[in-house]
Amino acid sequence: MTRIAVIGAGFGGIAVAHLLREAGFGDVTIYERADDVGGVWRDNTYPGCACDIPAPLYSFSFALNPDWSQRFPPQDEILGYLRRCVDAFGLRPSLRVRAAVDAAAWTGTAWRLTLADGSTAEYDILIPATGQLSRPVVPPIPGDFAGRTTHTAAWDVDVTGKRVGVIGTGASAIQLVPAIADVAAHVTVFQRSAPWTLPKPNRRYGRVRRALNRSFPPLMRAARAGTWLLTVVTGRAVTGRPIARRFVRTIANGQRFVQARRLRPRVTPDSAMGCKRVLFTSDWYRTLRKSTVDLVTADIDRLTPSGVHTTDGASFACDVLVYATGFAATEFLVPMAVTGSGGRRLDDEWRDGAYAHLGIAVPGFPNMFLMYGPNTNTGNTSVVYFLEAQARYIVQAVRAIAAAGPMRVRAEVAGAFDAEMQRRLATSVWTGCHNWYRTDAGRVVTNWPGMASEYAARTARLSPADYEPA
Repeated sequence: MTRIAVIGAGFGGIAVAHLLREAGFGDVTIYERADDVGGVWRDNTYPGCACDIPAPLYSFSFALNPDWSQRFPPQDEILGYLRRCVDAFGLRPSLRVRAAVDAAAWTGTAWRLTLADGSTAEYDILIPATGQLSRPVVPPIPGDFAGRTTHTAAWDVDVTGKRVGVIGTGASAIQLVPAIADVAAHVTVFQRSAPWTLPKPNRRYGRVRRALNRSFPPLMRAARAGTWLLTVVTGRAVTGRPIARRFVRTIANGQRFVQARRLRPRVTPDSAMGCKRVLFTSDWYRTLRKSTVDLVTADIDRLTPSGVHTTDGASFACDVLVYATGFAATEFLVPMAVTGSGGRRLDDEWRDGAYAHLGIAVPGFPNMFLMYGPNTNTGNTSVVYFLEAQARYIVQAVRAIAAAGPMRVRAEVAGAFDAEMQRRLATSVWTGCHNWYRTDAGRVVTNWPGMASEYAARTARLSPADYEPA
């Protein structure tokens, strides 16, 4: 029997474990370092946390949910959905929680895992599904702050009646600030760069809609197809199609013009649309105009015991400081130490930046397949679509290994794919971007340069010629 280890119990780990079991591979163990499933939807509990992809698409195609309460569901509903999926798929017996994997080493015939408690276990297949958004980043700002600090991915504060400083204006800040603006005494937002935004057309799903979903599942599939078509339009804009790009930019500029008013010069992006994730919001600019909210665009110079000092000489008093500064998206699998054939360390292989064939397979690391690996992040559609494509590809790989023994991707195949990714990313919208997603070597290792449909087509069928015996 083929023994399979999946590391991580978020969307990716759940998808691949389920599809493997559906394909007849029953010996699957899911290792989760925390005490519950859910990944980012378990960890991120800050006020206002919700999905920015419509619910019909932000769910498994094989487990559509009839009971979403709204088009853009909040964090607790998504976490509940994932918990129900684990139970419905029968994965609970395969799940090991509070089981952090410190190291994985290829022995020549199997992967030996070393857990944080010192125990070891061996598996034929290793599938890291730790994601790109699991390690919060706190920037090294000089100085010392005497008040409470937190990251949006580790929310543990009550901001009622407090003066709150929020560092960052990315996806978490754009949800958090409107959610706390009316309960905090004052909110000061420190912006490094203004994001591109589009209106968020949220709506409630009432009892009638939910009942129809349950009694007539094709309605859910139709909603999913419609949402997919909408992301095609935004995807064309992000990947540089002129007509779609002008159309989406017009909507974004119109929203800013109507809602921002005197703030317009400070909230107008200075980068091309698509350099960073386009954010969906209907209340960001209105919130920034409130008398209890300040937007600061000067760079932060240092922290002081009482707050934040900026490079223009101003000081801002804070009781609570929130880092809405995202994740170390370019540091895949850290801190797990992975060693492949001949003692080759993965961090040495990725010294200049992570790469993998189709974002899944790394040369020199047999029988290891990544979920949400390098260059598989999407800037416009649901990452769940990518995860399902990867999981189906991995099922094919496991079948091949079960039939013929260990295999590894050919170095020239992975190298050619990586060269293609870097070439396409360098000649697209990314050309004029800042270095938010680049490694120190200047490589973009997170994002996919094309449409989601292209990725699905390229992963639909595993080519045996891409691999060699290990």
